[in-house]
Amino acid sequence: MTSGTSDDQSKKVAAGICAILLGGLGVHKFILGYTTEGIIMLIAFFPSCGLTSILGLVEGIIYLTKSDEEFATTYVRNKKGWL
Repeated sequence: MTSGTSDDQSKKVAAGICAILLGGLGVHKFILGYTTEGIIMLIAFFPSCGLTSILGLVEGIIYLTKSDEEFATTYVRNKKGWL
């Protein structure tokens, strides 16, 4: 198997860090091109009193622990929007 491109790897790192730090606002979803999911998280952030941050934290950890190829296949090519 070949590893993902450097663009995929930079998306992985940027999305993972943003998910951990700003996950409740859905910033990582916008980085990956998931506009609908990002808007849902942004809108849900305020009524949930920030509980969506837990989802962002979990997704950030998942992004950063996947191999580059697995991340590229799952989130860049197959466009898996949630977890």
